[in-house]
Amino acid sequence: MTDSNMSFLGRISLAMGTFFNILGDRELAAGVRRLRDGTGPGASPAPAAPVPAAVPAPAPAPVAAAPAPSALKEASPEAALQLLGLLQRDARFIDFVEEDIAGYSDTEIGAAARLVHDGCRAVLREHFTIRPVREEAEGSRVTVPDGFDATAIRLTGNVVGSAPFNGNISHRGWRVAQVRLPRLAERHDATVIAPAEVEL
Repeated sequence: MTDSNMSFLGRISLAMGTFFNILGDRELAAGVRRLRDGTGPGASPAPAAPVPAAVPAPAPAPVAAAPAPSALKEASPEAALQLLGLLQRDARFIDFVEEDIAGYSDTEIGAAARLVHDGCRAVLREHFTIRPVREEAEGSRVTVPDGFDATAIRLTGNVVGSAPFNGNISHRGWRVAQVRLPRLAERHDATVIAPAEVEL
């Protein structure tokens, strides 16, 4: 399977691992931001003027108008740290991710993953209302109209021409409709996502 055709579970694993790595590594977070801004390694600067091609060829129309650049705001880490704490408390998520699983069999890893999955699912359902972005079943044929929300719909595959686009839903997407995180005491240290345990 190529990097551009990762499975849904593979994308979840990559997203979760990257999410927590970014939380713990300022340099990685800065590098990801540079990549998203198009200023990271390998990003090519925009040419000052278009270079005429030797053989004229029709250029594909832009998929969607780029939104006007907006000022970046600093994200508060408290909610992310609180979610990490809930995932650790109810699913032992960090224990599972930080464990070196090379010495375990697939059966042992699968049994542990089932417990982590159940706990993570319980946390999400208790503290979030999550709805699909698209209501149609995966595999359904749909039309994406002109002026579609590019933050809610990502076009993949052979994207040529301009909207409307016709294609199949490969993933319905997720949107958070409601967040119900507990309130934190003023002096609560959110960086301690799981206290050390001392048995007496």
